Amino acid sequence: MIEDTCYRGEEKRKVTYMNKEQLWTKDFIGVTATNFFQMLTFYLLMVTISEFAVNEFQSSESHAGLASSIFVIGALVGRLFGGKFMERIGRKKLLIAGLVLVVISSALYFEVNSYMMLIANRLLHGFAFGVAGTATGTIIAHVIPHSRKGEGIGYFALSMTLATAIGPFIGLFILEHFSFKLIYVFCLGCAAISLVIALLLRIQEITLTQEQTAEMKGFKLSNFIESKSVPITLVAAVTAFCYSGIISFLTFYAKENHVTEAASFFFVVYAVAIVVTRPFTGRWFDSKGSNFVMYPAIVSFVLGMIVLSQSHVSGILLLAGALIGFGYGTYMSSSQAVAIKVAPAHRIGLATSTFFILTDIGLGIGPFLQGLFVPSLGYSGLYIILSILLVICLPLHHLLYGRNQRTT
Repeated sequence: MIEDTCYRGEEKRKVTYMNKEQLWTKDFIGVTATNFFQMLTFYLLMVTISEFAVNEFQSSESHAGLASSIFVIGALVGRLFGGKFMERIGRKKLLIAGLVLVVISSALYFEVNSYMMLIANRLLHGFAFGVAGTATGTIIAHVIPHSRKGEGIGYFALSMTLATAIGPFIGLFILEHFSFKLIYVFCLGCAAISLVIALLLRIQEITLTQEQTAEMKGFKLSNFIESKSVPITLVAAVTAFCYSGIISFLTFYAKENHVTEAASFFFVVYAVAIVVTRPFTGRWFDSKGSNFVMYPAIVSFVLGMIVLSQSHVSGILLLAGALIGFGYGTYMSSSQAVAIKVAPAHRIGLATSTFFILTDIGLGIGPFLQGLFVPSLGYSGLYIILSILLVICLPLHHLLYGRNQRTT
């Protein structure tokens, strides 16, 4: 009887080990799909809502940029809330609650009839997106085996990458051939699909100890921010700030240079570059260390931004898309994996929210601040300035994380 129990225990350990090493589980695919549809609507609206504000309410470039970026401010608040209350409310409950709000806010776009109403709904949509996004980012971190963290986060981030390609492509295509209302119909459909998938997920919850519960009470900064994840995330926030200038102003830049048709394929090339390189970069991250892929990624982003600033013909614009795709896409997925790996297990939710809070700040303030300088610099000049800012990210990455890189 004792031997039988030991045998079963050994078998159980073998099965557990095998399950831990498995990456492409139903839950991994489901959470990734949920994230994809959320990010799809995010990027679709980021590249089209500015034009909607200009056409419908005669907004200035700065106000149009605010209509785009205010969403990210709402997401910031949602992530603060989600990160703090994740484990106390429950991951699945928080995810479902966030997605229900996403559906509601997506439906409210049909009723927008003023600029201020647009801003208010963008805030609500952003808050819901932040809550749901923090939940999916936390859930996926527990689904992925530790030994494949870089690879797993890389593939999860690929759902965002594909969204950055497909979302703007669909948005620009609808703008060119149909009415703006169809964009809202599409976004509402994506929100509904995300909710249905999430309802079918089996999500593992964790139980906090009394000490951990006590630690999370109150409104201390440590209850909203995971300090160990901050250094690498600060660099990621700067890269997000630079990238926001692309997603917010690429449409206007392309029209100015008469490469509108190529611009609709910019994000497709961006995605292809990441899809082609992701199987290698994820494995190199785990086997050779994060710096092995993160330094080249920053360099590629710098080169891509310089090329973009000189994109007066279609081919050059698409080359910029490829360089930026590898650079920004690889750096962001790698920095997210680092932010999660350095955090204690019971604070992964906070690490996830910390990463997205700071990068969302970069994305959020970018369009508004950059929009103030467009009249004097022009779009080409803006992209040159952003490329210089990205060069600074090389020593910044080394100072805040690179020199102390951990390979495990």
